[in-house]
Amino acid sequence: MSYYLAPRFLDKLAVHITKNYLGLANVKVPLILGIHGRKGEGKTFQCELVYERMGLNVVQMSAGELESPDAGDPARLIRLRYREAADAVKVNGKMAVLMINDIDAGMGRIDQFTQYTVNTQLVAGTLMNIADSPTNVQLPGSYDSEPVQRIPIIVTGNDFATLYAPLVRDGRMEKFYWEPDREDRIGIVRGIFETVSQSEIAQLVDTFSEQSIDFYSALHSRLYDEQVRQFIQSVGIERISLRVVNSAEPPPEFHSPDFSLTHLIEMGQLLVREQQRIQELRLVQSYNNLHQASARPIPQSLIQPNAQPPAASLPNGAASPSSAVRPPAQPNSTRTLPTAVLQTLHDILDRGQRLGIEIVDARRFRTNSWQCYNMVSPDSSFEQASSILAACFAEHAQDYIRLVGIDRDRRRLVEEIVHRPE
Repeated sequence: MSYYLAPRFLDKLAVHITKNYLGLANVKVPLILGIHGRKGEGKTFQCELVYERMGLNVVQMSAGELESPDAGDPARLIRLRYREAADAVKVNGKMAVLMINDIDAGMGRIDQFTQYTVNTQLVAGTLMNIADSPTNVQLPGSYDSEPVQRIPIIVTGNDFATLYAPLVRDGRMEKFYWEPDREDRIGIVRGIFETVSQSEIAQLVDTFSEQSIDFYSALHSRLYDEQVRQFIQSVGIERISLRVVNSAEPPPEFHSPDFSLTHLIEMGQLLVREQQRIQELRLVQSYNNLHQASARPIPQSLIQPNAQPPAASLPNGAASPSSAVRPPAQPNSTRTLPTAVLQTLHDILDRGQRLGIEIVDARRFRTNSWQCYNMVSPDSSFEQASSILAACFAEHAQDYIRLVGIDRDRRRLVEEIVHRPE
C-alpha cells in the first residue's frame, strides 16, 4: 500500500526541522512546532511519513507520560528523552526529533473543573525552558557543562487554546493548522483504496465530505469483516484461538473484497448511522436531565430598556458568597444586554451546555490569552446567567468578552465573541 504525503505537510515539517539544525546567524528559530487540527485528520500519521521520507531518528512521547503519581517525573522524562535524541544525532550521524503526541490531552486545561497538578506546571515550565535554552538541557541532580545538540520538538493536538499561553507564544512554538483540502483528501483516500479509480475516489470523498480521514481507514477495515466472519465459522468459534495464535498451519489468506463505489458508499452510510446513534443517545440523555429548561423563552424584561437582571442572594437578602454565581456589580448591572448576546446565551443553556464567560484585554487578545471570568452550570436559570454576564459587561467594558459552550465531554462547541472594546 502506497501512502499519500501531503506536500504542504512535508514542506512545513521539513523547513522547521532543517532550520533548527542550520544554526542561522542572528535568527531566533522557534524550537517547537505545534500541529493542531480536527480529530482524525492524520496529523500523527503524516508526521511519521515525513520522518520516514527524511530518514530521521524519532524519540516518541505520549500525553499519558505527562502525568505521574510522583511529582517531577514527567518533567525529568522530557529532559531525558530530549538528551536521548541529542545522543542519537551523535551516534547515527543524522537528524533526530522529539515528538509528543496529543499534548493537549495530557496538559490542557479545558475549564476550571480540569485538575491542574504540579506535574502540569512542571511540564509547561520544562518545555519553555528547553525552548529558550535548547543546548543547555540538564537532568535533575547533575550538571553537564558541555552543550547538547539542539533537537526540534514536534507536538500534536486538537485544541492548543487549552495549553499554558506562554508556552504557545510565537517565540517558542510555531503553529501549523492541518486541515486537508479536497485534493489532499483524494490523495490520502486513493492510498487507502489503491484498486479504486481516481474518479470513484473523488465521488466517495464528495459523498462523505464532512468525515475525517480516519473514517476511510475504518471503512477499509469494515470491508474485510465478512471474510473474517466466514473464516471464524469455517474453523469454529471454539478453535479460532488455537488456529490464529501459535498455529502450525499457515496464516489464512483473504482475497480482495468488493471495492465498487456502490458498496463503499453503502458501508460508509452504515458507519455514519453508527455515529449518529451515539449523538442521539447523548441528546436523549441531555433531554431527560434538562427537559424543563428546553422550553424556557428569553424573558422580555431583560430585553426592555432599563431592565435590571436579578442578582443571586441568600434568604436574608445578603449577597451569595458562592464563586459559582458572581453577583452583578452595582449600579452598572442595570445596563441592557444586546438581543443577539441574549440569544447566544439562551442557545448555549438550551442545549444543556456549561457556559463559560471569558475575558481578555486588547494586548493579550493578540496572543489569544483568554482568562476565565466565570463558569455557569447548565442547571442555572437563564436569569442567573444573564445577571452574571451583565456584571461582566459592566466590569470589563474595555475588554473583549466571549461566551463558550462546553458539553458533557468537556468539548468547547461554541466560542463566540460578544463584546469588543469601543
